[in-house]
Amino acid sequence: MTTTSPSTGQAQSPATKSPGVRVRVQRFGSFLSGMVMPNIPAFIAWGLITALFIPTGWTPNSTLAGFVDPMIIYMLPLLIANTGGRMVYNTRGGVVAVIATMGVIVGTTIPMFMGAMIVGPLAAYIMKKVDGLWAGKIRPGFEMLVDNFSAGILGTAMALGAFFGISPIVTGLSNTISGAVDALVNAGLLPLASLLIEPGKVLFLNNAINQGILTPLAVQQAGDTGKSILFLLEANPGPGLGLLLAFTVFGTGIARASAPGAIIVQFLGGIHEIYFPYVLMKPILILATIGGGMTGIAINVAFDSGLRSVASPGSIFAVLAATPPPSYIGVILSVLGAAGVSFLIASVILRASRKRDLELLEAGDAGLAGAAARMDDLKGKKSTVTGLLGADQADQAEQAEQAEQAAENAGATAVRAKIEHIVFACDAGMGSSAMGASVLRNKLKKAGVEGITVVNLSIANLTGTEDLIITHQDLTERARQKNATAEHISVDNFMASPKYDEVVTLVQGQQ
Repeated sequence: MTTTSPSTGQAQSPATKSPGVRVRVQRFGSFLSGMVMPNIPAFIAWGLITALFIPTGWTPNSTLAGFVDPMIIYMLPLLIANTGGRMVYNTRGGVVAVIATMGVIVGTTIPMFMGAMIVGPLAAYIMKKVDGLWAGKIRPGFEMLVDNFSAGILGTAMALGAFFGISPIVTGLSNTISGAVDALVNAGLLPLASLLIEPGKVLFLNNAINQGILTPLAVQQAGDTGKSILFLLEANPGPGLGLLLAFTVFGTGIARASAPGAIIVQFLGGIHEIYFPYVLMKPILILATIGGGMTGIAINVAFDSGLRSVASPGSIFAVLAATPPPSYIGVILSVLGAAGVSFLIASVILRASRKRDLELLEAGDAGLAGAAARMDDLKGKKSTVTGLLGADQADQAEQAEQAEQAAENAGATAVRAKIEHIVFACDAGMGSSAMGASVLRNKLKKAGVEGITVVNLSIANLTGTEDLIITHQDLTERARQKNATAEHISVDNFMASPKYDEVVTLVQGQQ
């Protein structure tokens, strides 16, 4: 069976190529972040209780401060374990994961976030394999007995194994990593972390880096000192703000026109993915975000500032809400400094290439047509760039596009199954995909289309029942591996893409 893409009309095979290194890293990082992201409200609750009631908090209360240690030692690791177990083997996997994770919690005195991320999914996976050994072989009436006792026995064995075997290993690993971070801080080298963090972000590894690696370490550090700089290594909105400001002042065409709106989404809304396409359009701009990130970290190191809990999403409001009073000056300066350096570097790069970019706009060559199409995706409608093409060329391109689209829609409507379930999928399934789903729902509503469900999910939670899956172009390969039979559409920007109008036209035609 083959499927066709609504955006290209080309036949696609459900058979997929073996995933590349980047896809495998994204998938692993997505799994790690998938255990943490649904539990962010619990981390925020712990942060608020800590900020309010510890001896150095806003309203110290020795009785209510008793919430702090049980929440960080038991509640948060067990929530992570349960989520990881459910991701592997639904509710049954979640239960066994919690039992097993108690082994690593009791076996150490530090918060066992890494232990929960290891033991929880592992216990669920083993439970799934054990159930497979006697699936369909149990005599009727004994199913519940076998299920309950097998889960209880396996959970006990896993808890004891985690206590004696995994807990000491994870404790040593955690202490080693924490020591390495402290060494970087003491040596003044922590800003070098931006050399890995900023490129990783634009490759959509931001959630893996922040939620899967930095947040567990930061929570442990915050539990000891009341704050952690690690919360701000990836979440600082300054580098993205500076980049978008540079596009606003020195950009060209639709990139410049769309940058101010992107600033609102990125800096105030906390959705950092909005600036990734701007870097991908001109990859050398990664130097700007790296410079901004290093500056922000250096300022926080100098002022010994940090956050008391995770700032998610990475909005300036979330950052300030998680900032303890003694760190306000350092954190605010780190955001402003990161934005300033990122702006300066990006401005130099954009200014250096501005003459060439404008010449391309005036030339109206084939390269510009491709650039205009990419920038139109960012804006979600035809840009003024198209008007700078030669009139004949523009008319011919428009006519060819309309003819191709009509043929595509007619053929697609005839051969496809009816599209009723549309899913926007991203790495975490919360920020950018939620915005895209909202945009498409509004377009369908304005067009009078009913009976279509539009939801947002993480790629890891795709079930294979989706009719149409919309992803960022860097994540489409992973989504196709989860559901090869669905229609797939790749976009550059979830906030605005002309392909949404194509989807509306397609659905209208089917109905």
